[in-house]
Amino acid sequence: MKSGFIAITGRPNAGKSTLMNRIIGEKVAIVSNKPQTTRTKIQGVYTDESCQLILIDTPGIHKPRTKLGEKMEKYIYTATQDIDLLIYVVDCGLFENEYEKERVALQGLKKSDVPVLLVVNKVDTLPKLELLPIIDRLSSLYEFAGIVPVSARKGDNMEALIEEIKMFLPEGPKFFPDDTLTDQPEKVIVAEYIREKALRLLNQEIPHGIAVEIEKMKQRDDGLYDISAAIYCERDSHKAIIIGRKGEKLKQIGTRARQDIEKFLDEQVNLKLWVKVKPDWRNKEAFMNTIGFE
Repeated sequence: MKSGFIAITGRPNAGKSTLMNRIIGEKVAIVSNKPQTTRTKIQGVYTDESCQLILIDTPGIHKPRTKLGEKMEKYIYTATQDIDLLIYVVDCGLFENEYEKERVALQGLKKSDVPVLLVVNKVDTLPKLELLPIIDRLSSLYEFAGIVPVSARKGDNMEALIEEIKMFLPEGPKFFPDDTLTDQPEKVIVAEYIREKALRLLNQEIPHGIAVEIEKMKQRDDGLYDISAAIYCERDSHKAIIIGRKGEKLKQIGTRARQDIEKFLDEQVNLKLWVKVKPDWRNKEAFMNTIGFE
């Protein structure tokens, strides 16, 4: 039996959360096409008859501009300590435009003595003849312990990736029961589902200025969950956009989030959402700590 801790890192929008969800087989990290979707370390667990992988999804490597950004940067640093393997994910379709940023990000990894496995993601978006030069250029930037091309969205080459990961893990016990998918509390996952739907349905800068707090989560005797959540934004004008005309946008967010939450909890859910304004909350340490960013 092999077991170990594997951190997944890379530039924003490389597909880190999609990759972790695909390996685990369930959605434990939220996904959107907005950069910086992941704000904290989300830990997922994959178990089969020969191994247990504890996967740590981290925020995209970026230059922080707010106190929230600084916290995210710290999450990346702490996630890469005391691990057995680091997976660095690259979106092959964006590599040419992001070459310099990828080079700088990889320079930062050279401080670590942990083996780094390169995962070249979204290979379904490029012809093979265009992919090979990209892999060659990446190989010149860092001495990777291995390289695996995949499509996390389609699930291509996942078995080969898992087998490659196993090669770097020590023999050891299972850290979690076989049916564990994540160590995150239910409230955290529920809040993230709501934030994901807002990210998908809102535009421009508003998604970066929102946070979700679960104010109430209680299960009735018949199994139904009553959940109340607050969506925080930074401006009154943002509040109006989130609510939408006649409340339609907020209703859409709630309906889509409820579907995922019901699947996750395997019970019916009564979900109520409110939108609250908290100016410049991303730079307010005390507030961020109260909603789960301590």
